[in-house]
Amino acid sequence: MATTAIIVGAGNRGSNYAEFATFAPDKLKIVGVAEPIELLRNRMVKKYSIKKDMAWDTWEKMLDHERLAEVAIITTQDRMHKEPAVKLAAKGYHILLEKPMAVTYEDCCEIVQAVKKNGVMFGVCHVLRYYPQYIRIRELIESGEIGEVYNIQHTEPVGFWHYAHAFVRGNWRNESKSSSSLLVKCCHDLDLINYWMGNKKCTNISSFGSLMHFTATNKPANAGLNCLSCPIEETCAYSAKKIYLSRAKEGNFGWPVSVVTKTADVEDLTDALRNGQYGRCVYDCDNDVMSNQVVSMQFIGGATATLTMVAFTERVSSRQTVISGSKGEITCDFYGPVKVYDFLNKKSTEYHAESGEQIGGHNGADHHLMVTFIDAVRAKDQSRILAGPDETLYSHRLVFAAEKARLGNRVVSMEK
Repeated sequence: MATTAIIVGAGNRGSNYAEFATFAPDKLKIVGVAEPIELLRNRMVKKYSIKKDMAWDTWEKMLDHERLAEVAIITTQDRMHKEPAVKLAAKGYHILLEKPMAVTYEDCCEIVQAVKKNGVMFGVCHVLRYYPQYIRIRELIESGEIGEVYNIQHTEPVGFWHYAHAFVRGNWRNESKSSSSLLVKCCHDLDLINYWMGNKKCTNISSFGSLMHFTATNKPANAGLNCLSCPIEETCAYSAKKIYLSRAKEGNFGWPVSVVTKTADVEDLTDALRNGQYGRCVYDCDNDVMSNQVVSMQFIGGATATLTMVAFTERVSSRQTVISGSKGEITCDFYGPVKVYDFLNKKSTEYHAESGEQIGGHNGADHHLMVTFIDAVRAKDQSRILAGPDETLYSHRLVFAAEKARLGNRVVSMEK
């Protein structure tokens, strides 16, 4: 019998995870939705044949009832994660929580305490832990293929237009309204480095970052306040017309256009750009999060790692990784293959891992996350979840420590 779930937040991520139920109806059944935007709520009600009394405009209304499903999939905005996670865990729901877990370390701790106190299964959507290429990297390290790991270099190329969409105009542009770009975009990546390092724990961490280019001082002469009426729009790579309208006119109303308008209508999109946040000039926004940042880490035994996040790239989140060991080196572009160079025989071996993608997102990693989490709930086995409470709390601690180091211009000890 399928595991039942309620979606708390029916935006892009919630809709994506719910899609698993259409591919594996024997594993997952969506029976409820809590979403303040009526259009999104009704869309999910229709798609999953949800009963009217199981659709709410706020998740708090779920608290008026005893547990109505086995699982709550929480995909609200980042600053809205803690309260539903804590209170729904107290109601006995197993929790799948979108990353980041929360925007402060104290709130992360409170969530972990709640799920442990109430004995519910808990997973955070660090989907990259479930990506077949990255699981293969972990297996190769554990097998001793490259000997002792001494250094990891990992790069997150955000993508020039993606950064403008999410971190200049979008919901993650301002730290006081969301959080740091390192937490929002790269808690994935610090978690991966921690995952690959295995039992080696970080001892010291430092970080440097800047907000570059997307500031009022860089606004071109004669530029307007909105892309649709800007006289120099054609010369701007970050134009909202190029990022959104060009896609829509080709019939593509998926992400990122779906963030701007909830209908597949060019006129609605044009109106939203003219009057909303996504049509604003990128040099005239209230953004303050970092556009490029580097994190340096030292681990027990002397191993080191660096994470580089940069906005100004052609690649969009297709990460690049180099792992150096005593016997060899692992390299991997996001889509694979994983390559191992053996120092002794001076030969390279390629390892291919099929994504097996059924639901979209992170090249199939979203699908593997859902398979693993639902199977863990059905088996009542928390150990199957790769990003559980303790692992996620530690990797989030790394992010908060890196930000503390950046803001204080110092090295932060992780041993205190």
